[in-house]
Amino acid sequence: MKVLILEDEPLTAERLTGLLRRYSPGIEVLAVLDSVEKGIRWFEQPVRPDLIFADIHLNDGLGFELFAAVRSHTPVIFTTAHDNYTLQAFGVDSVDYLLKPIDFQDLARALDKFHRLYPLVGAPGLPLAAPAVAPALGLKQRFLVKIGQQLRYIPTTEVAYFQYQSEGVSLITQAGAQLPIDYTLDQLEAVVDQQSFFRISRKFLVRLEAVQKIHLYFNSRLKLDLAPPTNAEVLVSRERVAEFKLWLDA
Repeated sequence: MKVLILEDEPLTAERLTGLLRRYSPGIEVLAVLDSVEKGIRWFEQPVRPDLIFADIHLNDGLGFELFAAVRSHTPVIFTTAHDNYTLQAFGVDSVDYLLKPIDFQDLARALDKFHRLYPLVGAPGLPLAAPAVAPALGLKQRFLVKIGQQLRYIPTTEVAYFQYQSEGVSLITQAGAQLPIDYTLDQLEAVVDQQSFFRISRKFLVRLEAVQKIHLYFNSRLKLDLAPPTNAEVLVSRERVAEFKLWLDA
């Protein structure tokens, strides 16, 4: 996999390069550029990276200026010491948004997400793939729930969202029924269609059709109105905002 690094702090660029090689010795860093001007000149050549790591503040401006000038559609992982540019990153093909100082676990998580979205990158002779579509095989078609002294199955198509509360996880149907279910949200996330459901936080796994309104919220988060409504505040956690945007725009 070929990577371009946009970073104006040499020590940070060196550390990032080391972390990338720790993740995979096969990663090739094509160049480390410290300015918007150098980035624009670099993109005049035909070679293209598979992934860009971009600091937002470069020597002569913001990284966003570079992408506006070259109109690159290469996936980007932003690296910055500031968290107030998350929404602006939506205008670029952003995979993730890492806050400095970057640690290996955060980097590995971002790269794992990149490979899930673009699974063919790095395969010999294959072009950059479109974002991956979750396979239908092995996904849950229904859930068994207990209602009083009866057991009932709920088709997955009738689920609006799953919600974690102090007493456990509940399945909320589109009709508004709240039913306890013997799954964790982690387990549910692994067995539902990821095109239809998204884990927005530790407390909610929501279906696309349940999202009625999306509000900008402080600390770079988003606030959702769901149908049917819930008394709990429904927030997209900051670390999931960029991926949530990609999911909505699939």
